[in-house]
Amino acid sequence: MDPKKANKFAFFSFLPALAFWYLEENYPLKVALTGGLALAVLEIAIERIWLGHVHKISKFNFVLILLLGGISLLGDSGIWFKLQPCFTGVFMGGFLIFALIRGEGMLGQMMKEMNPELPMPASLLRSFEWHTGVFMFIYGSFMGTVAFWGTTDQWLFFKTLGFYICFAVFAVVEIYFIRRKMRKLISENNSRRL
Repeated sequence: MDPKKANKFAFFSFLPALAFWYLEENYPLKVALTGGLALAVLEIAIERIWLGHVHKISKFNFVLILLLGGISLLGDSGIWFKLQPCFTGVFMGGFLIFALIRGEGMLGQMMKEMNPELPMPASLLRSFEWHTGVFMFIYGSFMGTVAFWGTTDQWLFFKTLGFYICFAVFAVVEIYFIRRKMRKLISENNSRRL
């Protein structure tokens, strides 16, 4: 997979949320939900054509959008459609944490498959994966709160740009944490050699 294509495709993942937001502001709820669902179908089609395959997380989100969008249409309430990022975050975070509790985490397995000689000690990788799982779980829970008590404008912000801002802050803190732990590990290894 070409990383440039994947980066350009990221915009398309916002289409259902953008459509829902715009249509809800200007048209009846059923039109907004139908537009969001139609663009979810378009997003999957574009991913298939653009990247040559559909990621598992995209398939999961697609099924979730269809299910929750359908419930929203039947109940004539947009809340279910807006709960998609909540369920995705809670599921992904819970899955990462559950995998770590059961044994080796998913990220550790992927890194070993790509490069058997890990560039990062396994303990730090495990810690990073644990923190990522907790972050995703908390962010998903937060998105549930925004869906229920926030406006659609606030929901759209935190589903798109707000998520990237929060993840960037998380990444900066995590990089600081990893660098600090690496220095400590190097210091301990040098002390043992002496």
